[in-house]
Amino acid sequence: MNTKFPLKNVFAAAALLFSLQAQAANNEVNIYTTREPGLLTPILEQFTKDTGIKANTVFVKDGLAERVATEGAKSPADILMTVDIGRLTELVDKGLTQSIDNKVLNERIPEQYRGTDGQWYALSLRDRVLYAAKDLDLDSFHYEDLADPKWKGKVCIRSGQHPYNISLFAALIAHNGAEKTEEWLKGVKANLARKAAGGDREVARDILAGICDIGIANAYYVGRMRNAEPGSEQYQWGQAIKVIRPTFSSIENGGTHANISGASVAKHSPNKENAIKLLEYLVSDSAQSMYAKTNYEYPVVAGVELDPIVASFGEFKADKLPMTEVAKNRKAASELVDKVGFDN
Repeated sequence: MNTKFPLKNVFAAAALLFSLQAQAANNEVNIYTTREPGLLTPILEQFTKDTGIKANTVFVKDGLAERVATEGAKSPADILMTVDIGRLTELVDKGLTQSIDNKVLNERIPEQYRGTDGQWYALSLRDRVLYAAKDLDLDSFHYEDLADPKWKGKVCIRSGQHPYNISLFAALIAHNGAEKTEEWLKGVKANLARKAAGGDREVARDILAGICDIGIANAYYVGRMRNAEPGSEQYQWGQAIKVIRPTFSSIENGGTHANISGASVAKHSPNKENAIKLLEYLVSDSAQSMYAKTNYEYPVVAGVELDPIVASFGEFKADKLPMTEVAKNRKAASELVDKVGFDN
């Protein structure tokens, strides 16, 4: 029996299959994200339309670092996307990311919002603002004012251990020192109208209910509430408040604290080139505008068109503290929250 022909065809078929697999791999990018994929869908669909690269998302609600570490060198992840500087630096500290040096990213993203070694990049900003009763005679505020006794029984906030608050408290440590921040936390706790709990939207809910007059929360939730179904509870919560962007009293001409959403290229990315293309796309003017209008977050790139609701909050001047300094003080902030019994 002549086996040369069939063997030749077997090898040809195998070569063709390998070629097709390589081609398929070259036309996709795999994103592991702790964010609901629906928030990214419009942007990723446009990316695929513009580039021909298929963007696959894997939603990892909890344990992103653990999953990627377990998968090891066989992980299909190209991009690791999450919110909060602490979660981003956790990925870096565990050796799950790789450094990239990219001209587009370095030019478009301000230095304070990217890792010094290209291990992570911010994609949007999440300013931590003051929700105030809409009729309250108040139009400026310092974060330090939350501890002023005049607000006793009038402040609402979510758990002090929540990453959004830990980030703010870490910034306060960087600006004012641990000792002053500890006293400030005691003062804020003394001013609480209720236990530090719930979410940011519950701050607006409780302001509407008259439980408190002011509270700290992320600005983007207001966009979601005000665009909720008219007459719904969340819509009413959004209409009951106004947004004031606080600054740090210790910093002359300072800005408002903002945490980030961001991404890193995975250490074992099988499609590194496409991963970088996606990151470049995500900081383009069109994608940044879509990011802002879909999620009501603030663009990390200056001059990008804002969502009208976000624009109505007025000019956003960000605190210039590098996010690396925030990350450095997160552990100390968490320890202070427990020390003063903030959530008790």
